[in-house]
Amino acid sequence: MSTAVPQGDVRIDNVSIRFKGRKGPVTALDPTTLRLRPGTFTALIGPSGCGKSTLMNAIGGFVAPATGAITIDGAEVTGPSDKVGVIFQQYALFPWFTALGNVRFALRRFGLPKREETERARAALAEVGLESHADKYPQQLSGGMKQRVAIARTFACEPSVLLMDEPFGALDAQTRLGMHELLLRVWQKHRATVLFVTHDVDEALLLADDVRVMSQAPGRLIRHYPLHHPRPRAFSRSGADLLEIREDILALLRPNPAHATTP
Repeated sequence: MSTAVPQGDVRIDNVSIRFKGRKGPVTALDPTTLRLRPGTFTALIGPSGCGKSTLMNAIGGFVAPATGAITIDGAEVTGPSDKVGVIFQQYALFPWFTALGNVRFALRRFGLPKREETERARAALAEVGLESHADKYPQQLSGGMKQRVAIARTFACEPSVLLMDEPFGALDAQTRLGMHELLLRVWQKHRATVLFVTHDVDEALLLADDVRVMSQAPGRLIRHYPLHHPRPRAFSRSGADLLEIREDILALLRPNPAHATTP
């Protein structure tokens, strides 16, 4: 029987994170243990400043834990890795590159032949419906189109883990719904392990396999909601239990919820 570790297996073992403050160390994340199983989609939700993005940055190798360890496929995270892709709210596109150029730039670190690099970049743009906009610059694209380029750029590199920090927070409601559909379609094809940081309870419930709720700072995990509802989801047809989960999470997010418990 094979003992190979699955790709995209993220394990967070008793990780706490501290930063230097004016009056001494500040705890941004209390000791946290969590596993993200390969190919799953986990949403992380909690109040502003609770450590959601800090935990995500630690998985990405941008922040070092004060205690504990994070591993991906059995290897400890000590810095950024090609295994991990990151999508931010602000797109992070180079304005001097076209949409195609932005995706190609991300592929350069793999040392591919120029023709293969271009073909992969074009295929990634086609996957998000932007093949006809490949030669446009970011300033010629709408916010939703810019985020599609960012998604194409990330998936073109075939990460086994995808970290998303409020990726649709700057988009209007209608564009956001379209981005939800696109993200699920692309993710279901590639099956990266996703950690999706959001403030939006509805967004978390419509997208994720698992929703993890964090407390106010210093952050800790206080509740886990596994979701088995078929996609695409809508509150009108997914059953009363999804609405009950929504109300429960909203109650947890209020200041000092009396019924908060550890997971």
